[in-house]
Amino acid sequence: MAENDARLTAWVHGYVQGVGFRWWTRSRALELGLTGFASNRPDGRVQVVAQGQRDACEKLLDLLKGGGTPGQVDKVIADWSAPADAFTGFTER
Repeated sequence: MAENDARLTAWVHGYVQGVGFRWWTRSRALELGLTGFASNRPDGRVQVVAQGQRDACEKLLDLLKGGGTPGQVDKVIADWSAPADAFTGFTER
């Protein structure tokens, strides 16, 4: 891990399940060189965990909030931390 690496955990609220949101998120994350996952939660949210360069994580967060996503994003709650587990690629869970 590089010094400027970070871990973003984002909770995406809205109409984000069953609309291709995880696939879209995976595609954007891979384009940005990030690893991690996007997972549907039982309460209807999608949890996104992304690791890599801080600026790439910030770009992904901007995209999640930006309105060009599948479905309807009402709000995104983000939490930042140091990189933790090593992920292989970016997966949909």
